[in-house]
Amino acid sequence: MTAVRVIPCLDVDAGRVVKGVNFTDLRDAGDPVELARGYDAAGADELTFLDVTATTGDRSTTYDMVTRCAEQIFIPLTVGGGVRTVADVDRLLKSGADKVGVNSAAVARPELVAEIAQRFGNQVLVLSVDARRVPAGEPGTASGFEVTTHGGRRGTGICAVEWAARAAELGAGEILLNSIDADGTKAGFDLEMLAAVRAAVGVPLIASGGAGEPAHFPPAVAAGADAVLAASILHFGQTTVAEIKEALADAGHEVR
Repeated sequence: MTAVRVIPCLDVDAGRVVKGVNFTDLRDAGDPVELARGYDAAGADELTFLDVTATTGDRSTTYDMVTRCAEQIFIPLTVGGGVRTVADVDRLLKSGADKVGVNSAAVARPELVAEIAQRFGNQVLVLSVDARRVPAGEPGTASGFEVTTHGGRRGTGICAVEWAARAAELGAGEILLNSIDADGTKAGFDLEMLAAVRAAVGVPLIASGGAGEPAHFPPAVAAGADAVLAASILHFGQTTVAEIKEALADAGHEVR
């Protein structure tokens, strides 16, 4: 049994960490470098850094901030947001990222997944899937879960489960599955969506969106997650990395 990883997520906009609900109404949560250093000291297993307006604002990820974060921490750093090309991945890795998250650009051109994996190895590539439940009355996808792009603003009509499976075949080393509906609600992870994707992919699966308390994390792992992501409940001091790990351990899951 592999230990469950606990991963704080820093959503960054214009150089500050922000957090919203369902990807909107963003509010300030602090300095990314300070938060990164704090989470490393607090026992986080990895850190994810998402430039949340890089795709919608059509600008590159803030490389200098990645470098400053990487210099301060000793745990793996995944960076995503606005990654469109193999050259973007190369620059992020040279800036200090250990892994790179790709979302909208891979949906637009799935070959990008294979190109990145072939150049840098599967272990570098995290496919970020922002998925939502298809509302009743809308033309559905096979699973009832649809891929969205541009920070959850655009529907694609693509089945999230099928897309995760295809991306894993193309070379994605991990799937970061983020529920748009649960994001920031603190009502718990979308366990049905996690279980559906887990059944379709063999690569590690990261659960994201909806964590409100330590008790929400063990069910996500039981549904198939290999790692769990948390943002606002950590940034605003509602819980700690240690409390999340304690809840996981109490439920019988191995933690580091």
